[in-house]
Amino acid sequence: MDELRRRIEELPIPRQPGAEGWDDFAAAADVHNAVEADAYGNGELSVTAEEALPDWLNQDWEPKRLFVLRAGDHLGPGTGAGTGAGAGRIVARGIYEREGSDTETAWLRVDVLPEFRNRGIGTALASLLEATSEADGCRNQIVYAASADAPGERLTAPTGFGSLPLRNPEVRFLLRRSYRLEQVERGSRLALPAAQERVGRLLREAEEHAGRDYDIAQWEGITPARWRTDMAWLYERMSTDAPTAGLEEPQEFWHPDRLLETQALAETGPRTMYTTAVVHRDSRKLVGFTGLSAPAETDRPVHQEDTLVLREHRGHRLGLLLKARNLENLQRNDPGHPSVITFNAEENRHMLAINEALGFEPIGYEGGWRRRT
Repeated sequence: MDELRRRIEELPIPRQPGAEGWDDFAAAADVHNAVEADAYGNGELSVTAEEALPDWLNQDWEPKRLFVLRAGDHLGPGTGAGTGAGAGRIVARGIYEREGSDTETAWLRVDVLPEFRNRGIGTALASLLEATSEADGCRNQIVYAASADAPGERLTAPTGFGSLPLRNPEVRFLLRRSYRLEQVERGSRLALPAAQERVGRLLREAEEHAGRDYDIAQWEGITPARWRTDMAWLYERMSTDAPTAGLEEPQEFWHPDRLLETQALAETGPRTMYTTAVVHRDSRKLVGFTGLSAPAETDRPVHQEDTLVLREHRGHRLGLLLKARNLENLQRNDPGHPSVITFNAEENRHMLAINEALGFEPIGYEGGWRRRT
């Protein structure tokens, strides 16, 4: 174990594609994509290195560190067909992430290629990430880990919604390290093009229920200047209003500068963000929003990003209104993508009901785990 710990290295984050360190950064992204494909049975959750880079450059607001371990004589060859692992190939990565305004919480992630598991690599990376977290004063450690379905005994989330196979290796690994399952999230897929008749009917119902109190605003990319203060407030409320069970995720603090800097970085990547927001007519304030992140390649899925309706404006079917209008927006302006992928907490029955009505179907589950030191 000590030998593996000594071989872990921290990667510098390249400033742009092709810059110094890019090949290693891209190889680490490939490890993540292989792990996700193994867990979900397909590559629909893949994120290219070019797409991931803007988030990694957002170090002022969401600082992250990237650790990797390479293949070599100390690990031996990978098992399974087609591994092709030569010395120096990155076979595992660990991520340590914090919220810039919070000093108590860290998010940790360990990815190990399937053919290199059960060799102590995950344990070495997890130990390093946990020690780094504790050295920074982050006693609340959160892990999100996908769990493929399997027969046998189940571990049920304390919320009472959702469960994971108790014998799965990632479940046993986290339990051994004193993590507690707090939440189960469902991954869902909507095949595109979505049925126009169904979406249109639901949209009309939502518009009738919302009445004359609300308008719709839509844009691509960076939020227009007139809405930036409102959107910053909505992102801050996203961190407090979305269900997080017992994870104790911290409140995020947003303002127009953070919003603009984060979105400007996103604009340097190849994805396009389609945003639909709800405007309260009396106050002329945004009270809800949803976003769809579309890759440049139309043969790849779109990822559903945050959706929020402020608590004080719920009960008007604004969540359905937002999602249906943004789906129409996507299919009008960026047609051809095969699907939309989204994740929701299993206890968030209202949002799951909206997704199911639109035609989303489950594709897998992941656990939200927490360890308090």
